[in-house]
Amino acid sequence: MHRGLSSCAVFCALIASIFSTAAWSAAPLLLRNPTLSQDRIAFLYADDIWMVPRQGGEARRFTSVGAVVDGPFFSPDGTQLAYSTKEHGLTDVYVTGADGGIPRRLTWEPTGSHAVGWSADGKEVLFSSMHASKSVYPRLFRVRADGVGPPQVLPLPSAESGTFAADGQTFAYVPFDQWESGWKHYRGGQTTPIWLVNLKTLDLQKVPRDGSNDSHPAWAGSTLYFLSDRNGPITLFSYDPTAGQVQQVIDNKGFDFKTLSAGPGALVYEQFGSLHLYDLASHQEHPVTVTIHGDLPQLTPHLAAVPVSGVETFALSPSGARVVAEARGDIFTLPAEKGDIRNLTKTPGVAERDPSWSPDGKFIAYFSDASGEYQLHIRDQDGLLPPKVIDLGPDASFFYTPVWSPDSKRIAYSDKHLRIWYVDVAGGKPVKVDTGLRGGFGASTKLSWSPDSQWIAYTRDLESELHAVFLYSVAAHASTQVTDGMSNAGNPAFDAGGKYLYFTASTNNGPSDAGIDLSSLDRATNSGVYVVVLAQSTASPIPPESDDENKKKDEAAHKDDKSEKTDKSDNSDKADTDKADKAGKAGKSDKPDKPKPTLIDLAGIGNRILSLPVPARNYVDLAVGKTGVLFLAEGSRSGAAPKTLPRRSVHSGASPPRSA
Repeated sequence: MHRGLSSCAVFCALIASIFSTAAWSAAPLLLRNPTLSQDRIAFLYADDIWMVPRQGGEARRFTSVGAVVDGPFFSPDGTQLAYSTKEHGLTDVYVTGADGGIPRRLTWEPTGSHAVGWSADGKEVLFSSMHASKSVYPRLFRVRADGVGPPQVLPLPSAESGTFAADGQTFAYVPFDQWESGWKHYRGGQTTPIWLVNLKTLDLQKVPRDGSNDSHPAWAGSTLYFLSDRNGPITLFSYDPTAGQVQQVIDNKGFDFKTLSAGPGALVYEQFGSLHLYDLASHQEHPVTVTIHGDLPQLTPHLAAVPVSGVETFALSPSGARVVAEARGDIFTLPAEKGDIRNLTKTPGVAERDPSWSPDGKFIAYFSDASGEYQLHIRDQDGLLPPKVIDLGPDASFFYTPVWSPDSKRIAYSDKHLRIWYVDVAGGKPVKVDTGLRGGFGASTKLSWSPDSQWIAYTRDLESELHAVFLYSVAAHASTQVTDGMSNAGNPAFDAGGKYLYFTASTNNGPSDAGIDLSSLDRATNSGVYVVVLAQSTASPIPPESDDENKKKDEAAHKDDKSEKTDKSDNSDKADTDKADKAGKAGKSDKPDKPKPTLIDLAGIGNRILSLPVPARNYVDLAVGKTGVLFLAEGSRSGAAPKTLPRRSVHSGASPPRSA
C-alpha cells in the first residue's frame, strides 16, 4: 500500500493532462472585477488584467503574469492601477501606471495581502490582511502608493472590503467575510451588512436591511451604491445617508450581479461573465461588448503537471499492484513499482469522478458526465476497450462513491438527493435502497457489502437527526434498522468473515453536527466502537469473564497438562501438517473459494450489539482488514476536519479484542 501511495506522489508531480480549447470559445466571456476610468474599463480575465474602451471593442492585455487574484482598481484620477498577484509563493499588492510600466510591490506580509481600493486622494492603496487580526476576520490597511513607509491599520476591529467617500473620512465597508459566498438567498448568521463609519469620530451608521446580503459599496458623489439580494436576485441599490433611505436602482430578473465599481459619471458591474455600464445622468444601463483575441497559452492544448491538490480521489487495486486516481477530470492508474502511468479516459471537457477497482481486479467503475448528465462507466483496467455505460435513470443528480460487491457483480452508490442505490453490473435499472430525511447521504456516505454480496450496511438519519445503522437485504429488497437511534452511529463495516458488523457511535456529537466549533469550547466529540453479532448461533467475540476461587490454580494446572501433551505430539503433528500442505497444494484451484453465506438473524439483532474495549475517541473512519482486524482513524479534537493520526487495530474472535 505504501508503494502505491508513493507512486501517487510521483503521479502528482509528473502526470500530464490534455486541455481543449473548445470550452472557452463559446460566449459569454468570463470577465470579472471591472473598474472604471474616464475612458477605459479594466477587468480580470484568465488571471490577467485586460483593458477595453468604455464604449466596448477589442480588449488588450495589460499584465502577463497569469496570477492576478484581486482587483484591478483604478485610482481616483485614473492614472494608476492597484491589484494583487499570487507570485513568489505569496499574495501581495502591486501598483502600476494605467498606461503600463514596471509594477511596484507594496506589501510583503506572510499572511497575504489583498487589494481593496484607494484612498479618496489617490495617494494610498487599501488592502486586507490577517496579520494584525485577533479573530478569524481580516482587517483593512492603507499603504502609500509610492511605497514609502509601512502600512497603517484602519481603526476597525474587522473589515472585508470598503471604499472612501469624497470627503476622505466617511468610509463604507463590509465588516466581515462570508465563508460561503455562493449560497443564494442565504439568511443565516453570515449575512453581510454595510456600515458607514467616520474614521475621525468613529460614529457608525448602518445601511438599513432585513437579513439581506449586501456587498460591494461604491460612492458616486454623496450617494452610496451597493449590491444586495434583498428583493430576489442580486441587483443594484442606492443609499442616501442623509435621508436614511434605500432604493432599488435596477430591476433584475436574471442572473445575480457579481461585482460593482464606480467611476466618472457611471457605474460598472459584472453579470454572468459580461460587463455592464449604468449611466448616472440618464439612469440607463447597457452591456459593454468585449472581444478578446489574445494568444492565451493556458487555453491551448498542452501538457501540465498535476499537483497534489489536483488528485481528488484514489483507490488501490485488489492486490496493491496499481493505484487508480481521479485528477483534472480524467482517470489514471499508477504502478506500485514498475510500469507506466496510464490515462484510461483522455476526455478533455468531460468530468470523470470517484474511480473504484472491482474486487476481481478486472474493471474500474467511475461516474462520467460525457452524456451531459452523470452515468456510471465501467471499463477494463487496461483502458483498451470502450467503457460500458449504465444509465442511472431520468432523475439527474450528482452521484458518489461507487462500492463494488465482493463478487464484482453489483455496485452500490449514493446521490445528492439523500438516496442509496445499487445496480447490477451486467445491466438493468438501479434499485433504490433507502432515502434519507435531512442529511447523512452524499459524498461522505459509507456503504459496506457483506462478504457474500447479499447485504448492504449503511447509516441513515432519523427524525431526531441522529443516525442509525441499517441492513438492506438484496434478496428481500428490505431494510432493517439495527441500532436504537439513541446515539449517532456511523462507519458501518462488515468483518471479512461475515460474522460481525462493526460501527462507531457517539452520544455527544450534537454541537459539532450543528456547526459549533468545539475547539473554542474545549469540548471533544467522542465515539465508541461497537460490534453486532449477526447470527444468534455465533459466539460472542467478547466472552464474559468472572473471577472465582481456585480458578487460577485450575487454569495453571490445565495449562501444564496441555503443554506436556503438546510436547509429545509435536513430531506427529508436524508430519501430519506436512502431508496436508502437500495434498492442499496438489489439489489447489486457481478459482477463489466461494464465500460462505452471511447469516443474519434480524430478530432481536439490537440485543446482540457489544461495546468493544477500545478507548472512546473522535473516530472519523473505520475499516476492516483480514478476519478479526479493525482499523480506526482518529480526527481532530473538535470533530472538524480530520487529520492524519496513527491507526489502531482491534482483533475480535475467540479472544477479546485488543488494541495494537
